[in-house]
Amino acid sequence: MAKFAQWVAGLVIAIAIGWPAPASAQLREAAALDAKVAALFNAGKYQEAIPLAQRSLAIVERAFGPDNLKIANSVYNLAMLNENQGNYADALALYQRALAIYEKAHGPDHPDVADAVDNIANLYTEQGRYADAEPLYQRSLAIRQKALGPDHPDVANSLMNLAGLYSDLARYPDAEQLYKQSLAVREKVRASGHFGATDAKNYAMGLNNLGNLCTLEGRNLDAETLYKQSLAIREKTLGPEHPDVAQSLGNLAVVYDEEGRYEEAEPLDQRSLAIYQKVLGPDHREVARTLSNLALLYRDEARYADAEQLYKQALAIREKALGPDHPDVANTLNNLATLYDQLRRYEEAEPLFKRALAIDQKALGPDHPEVAHLLNNLAEIYREGSRYADAEPLYKQSLALREKALGPDHPGVMESVNNLAWLYLNQGRYADALPLTQRLIASGHAEPNIALPVLFAAQRSKLISPDKALHQSLNIVQHATQSSAAAAINKLAIRLATGSDRLAQLVRQDQDLAAEGEALDKAIIAAVSKPPSQRDAAAEQRIQARLTAIAGQRDALQKVFASEFPDYAALSNPLPMTAKEVQALLSDDEALVLFAAAGDNESYVFAFTRAAFDWNSIPLGGDALAQKVVAFRRGLDVDMVEEQYYLDSINEKRELFDLGVANEVYTSLLGPVETLIKDKRHLIVVPFGPLTALPFHLLVTEAPQIAKPAVENSLTAENVAPYRDAAWLIKRQAVSVMPSVASLKALRLLGVKDRASKPMIGFGNPVFNAAAAAAAEQRGVRKAASRSLETGSYTNFWQGAGVNRSELGQSLPQLPETADELNAVALKLGAPSADIHLGRDASETTVKHLPLTDYRVVYFATHALVAGDVTGVAEPALALTIPAQPSQTDDGLLAASEVAQLKLDADWVVLSACNTIAGDKPGADALSGLARAFFYAGARALLVSHWSVASDAATRLTTATFDILTADPKLGRAEALRRAMLAYLNDTSQPRNAYPAIWGPFSIIGEGAAL
Repeated sequence: MAKFAQWVAGLVIAIAIGWPAPASAQLREAAALDAKVAALFNAGKYQEAIPLAQRSLAIVERAFGPDNLKIANSVYNLAMLNENQGNYADALALYQRALAIYEKAHGPDHPDVADAVDNIANLYTEQGRYADAEPLYQRSLAIRQKALGPDHPDVANSLMNLAGLYSDLARYPDAEQLYKQSLAVREKVRASGHFGATDAKNYAMGLNNLGNLCTLEGRNLDAETLYKQSLAIREKTLGPEHPDVAQSLGNLAVVYDEEGRYEEAEPLDQRSLAIYQKVLGPDHREVARTLSNLALLYRDEARYADAEQLYKQALAIREKALGPDHPDVANTLNNLATLYDQLRRYEEAEPLFKRALAIDQKALGPDHPEVAHLLNNLAEIYREGSRYADAEPLYKQSLALREKALGPDHPGVMESVNNLAWLYLNQGRYADALPLTQRLIASGHAEPNIALPVLFAAQRSKLISPDKALHQSLNIVQHATQSSAAAAINKLAIRLATGSDRLAQLVRQDQDLAAEGEALDKAIIAAVSKPPSQRDAAAEQRIQARLTAIAGQRDALQKVFASEFPDYAALSNPLPMTAKEVQALLSDDEALVLFAAAGDNESYVFAFTRAAFDWNSIPLGGDALAQKVVAFRRGLDVDMVEEQYYLDSINEKRELFDLGVANEVYTSLLGPVETLIKDKRHLIVVPFGPLTALPFHLLVTEAPQIAKPAVENSLTAENVAPYRDAAWLIKRQAVSVMPSVASLKALRLLGVKDRASKPMIGFGNPVFNAAAAAAAEQRGVRKAASRSLETGSYTNFWQGAGVNRSELGQSLPQLPETADELNAVALKLGAPSADIHLGRDASETTVKHLPLTDYRVVYFATHALVAGDVTGVAEPALALTIPAQPSQTDDGLLAASEVAQLKLDADWVVLSACNTIAGDKPGADALSGLARAFFYAGARALLVSHWSVASDAATRLTTATFDILTADPKLGRAEALRRAMLAYLNDTSQPRNAYPAIWGPFSIIGEGAAL
């Protein structure tokens, strides 16, 4: 758990005017020193300021004596500097001295007394002495309200400091009320026009502190907004290297870390750390806090050695600065112990947890949420070590404390409920685990790796009906899984379902503005993560201005939606589907299988037909399934059908597709539900994670007699016979892939309103190298090329800030045969030749300027480039004609982000290119990338490839699919593709035709049923 610094302070500069003349020279020197001290304080350079403040105090003490009111300001300033530098003992003595001087001179109810009281309370809070701090904060607030009135900035300071104390004590409702009162006071001051630099600084601090509270309550979106507002004010008023700026950067990084946005979080933490180390020194408590937060980020990224080192550094700094019994020391001990727990170093973790628990029980009290947090963590290592009897009372105590302090629905409470359910699951106590799991489901906090096994076991033990178990499990899976491709389909469906052209346009406008705002927001966060010397202030101002404009435009659109289209809100936030709703969407000849992860060692498969359903466990977790998919895909390479001499020439070993592995994967994934699904003509698959890279149609339903045929020099009719005779799943049923269960509803109920009037538009045979294309045309060259680069990325063509398109163009083989492919499909669909764009006309400019919404089929036959290998190239792209003079709108690469900006109304998009199902980077969801972008743009189904496609095979498969579909549109896309693949497989004219890498590269993503 991250700790956040918060304080309100301002230095008072003594003015020599009015001081006695005999000492005027010395006092002018003191005033000059105070001015320097104030400047250093405002710059966060406390260590440099302290000796100057000590000199100033010595001067005025000699002039007026040790207890004179005229020295109180100097005492006060020196105390604040020592506090901010972490010198607490010195600071407390100075604050108490200043308080005694003010009380003697003014009496107990003067605003100067309130200042001194407030700062002693701040110091106690920093030390974790909360019981001592609260009455002082309350006294300060009462004095200021009486002496200055309720709307004075100093009253806002008192409100904010008392709110900070209540936040530390987990009195969150009280804290939020006081924070908002404080900000309301500052808003009034701001509106009055008397809003100086100190007011702006304290206003930013109020926003920051309210953000801290939102973070503690799990309200990350609110926290992020507040932190950004605070950061903008602080950078403007204090400069980019002030400790307050570092604080905002670090707090924003905490939010991003908790949301898994690690690439955005790390540079913010690093920048925050650099500021603190430079300004405050390497041993300051703020350095320790940032080191601890950065260590947490490294732990989340599995950089365990780096995390351990930083935690130990933070612990040493905090023990030195704060003493061994401070809550911040306990926080660091807990973090280090949690790391050891994650690494299964339980013997090292246990004493650290116990020490941290003892510290917090003494400092915070036995009922504090931090105590509950530590009890939970200590119970975790006991559970993981099978010490169930030791774990249970700690889990229960933690849960009771959290419910009392935080309320029944707080994320921390839900964590305790999840963990107690997990303990009961480990013990086989399903009757005890079930009510906890149902509570979690009702609140939306169920974790699949706990809830799914509990429900499955409870059903088998007849503690819950099969209908209810399935319904609740389906609810959990839908809450937990939502791929980017599925989200894109849902956005498309919302637009199509509106029934109003005006609303559809407004929804698309709002979605595009949201996407633009997200991209600009990332850009501004990347900018503030950089040192000042690398910042572009003008560019940042332009981004901020555009973000402000986007926010205004979206607010205006929301008002239009609310007033003109009141049903839109319900449409844009669909509820999870029930089993009956899924079944109702299926025809009598269809089955749907949904896969879900449930921890490291288990997954689940759900199967639905119109009349029945079933679900079962799979004894393989995510990592094991990923390994299965990797093993399955070995040999799915078109080079494997080549002669041995060719493989030798490219130093590649022949590794053939393993039919035995394909059967093992079938048995693991579909075997548990085979009885229910095997007789249905169309199988719809909803995969997750690693399974999105699995071509399900190539699963083998029966154990093969020969898993891998022996091939000496080349494929022959005899050695490919096992492949031709194999019990491929596609022989039994057509297969299509749906990104989510909700996508089925989106496409079938909401996405059927196409208005495109023209049959097809196509783009192919682009010109990558003008000279090579011309020479090939003169020679009549028609050699089929494989649609991929050898590297599968931009790596070999990266140059400086971009891709070297000249070199890329020379490396991309021309694709003259794609012209035949497109023309053949166009003929089948009745598309005129004018809608087929070839050669130089197959360009980004053409694609972006044509009315694509007019076409039911949008077809790209070209190379695909898969991103992920090169820094700065973050998305896949289709290669189109490379212009002689690349521009911002036409550089020859139609990237995924540009695809998303297209406007389509297509029954389907064909990507007859290599590996277009691939994710954005290695390990990414394989239904992302280009697939996601085309769904967002307006496609209802995609024909995509799993690996590098041989051009002659691509041409044959796609033209055959459209030929079959044109002859009988009622067959549906998936069945048409199935028949085209099987015809290719059964063509005995060449042995290579039976090899799955040749006939099986394509999949249907989206709607595979009849148009």
